Amino acid sequence: MKGLLQLCEKYYKTKDLYEVLKIEKTATPEQIRKAFYKLSLVVHPDRVTEDDKEVATEKFKILGLVHSILSDEEKRKVYDQTGTLDDEDDEAIFKSDIDWTKYWKSLYKDVTEEDIVNYETKYKGSAEEINDLKRAYVQGEGDMDLIFELVPFTHPSEEDRYRAVIQDLIDKEEVPEFDNFVNESQAKRNRRKRKFEKEEIQFEKDKARDERRKKKLAENGTMDLVAALQKNNQRRESMFNGLIANLEAKYGADDGKTKKTKRTSGRKK
Repeated sequence: MKGLLQLCEKYYKTKDLYEVLKIEKTATPEQIRKAFYKLSLVVHPDRVTEDDKEVATEKFKILGLVHSILSDEEKRKVYDQTGTLDDEDDEAIFKSDIDWTKYWKSLYKDVTEEDIVNYETKYKGSAEEINDLKRAYVQGEGDMDLIFELVPFTHPSEEDRYRAVIQDLIDKEEVPEFDNFVNESQAKRNRRKRKFEKEEIQFEKDKARDERRKKKLAENGTMDLVAALQKNNQRRESMFNGLIANLEAKYGADDGKTKKTKRTSGRKK
């Protein structure tokens, strides 16, 4: 069974917890929190297709545990000094009783689709995005497939823009020139584009299916409410009829006719 660092390498191409969150070792608690937030939006299991949900769930769990370690002063100190984790942290990812979604919600307010769109709009073209492209380019030695995997909100329609940003970094000698980037074949680019298109189609199908499920649940919920109200009314009617029957039995005449009683005032005639 692989430990956390091995899983980091498998899913994030690095065993360095700081590299997983794409932050420096000198990062402040707030920078750690922001980095976890940004990456978790990208890999959150609720935002991917059914085919990708299993991998996204694993990535999400890893991010949660990495954040919990680096945001704990003592655990972070031990990791910084030794580069290793204690057994409890290393095995925490396999504990079924840990709800990482609940952990995430405890740190951040409920995120709406509008929040994500707004964040994506601010992110595109920002210094933060350029830094992420730079980091992913160096880490993957120019492999565009890896860049698309590691940088948030990437899309094939913007590949020319990404390439222009990276080429500018190369021209400024901020990053080396890798053959994987300069001489990538058109066939590889086409495969990447087809993969994204397939994922988008599947995502829309899953989204439409989820909407149908929500609508059906809402309709069923309404029907259940109507049925409950009807049943409650029937119960009340039955109780009322029973009460009337009891009163008639107690105060009714022998011939079955209800006695009429006269109210008298307290005054004497």
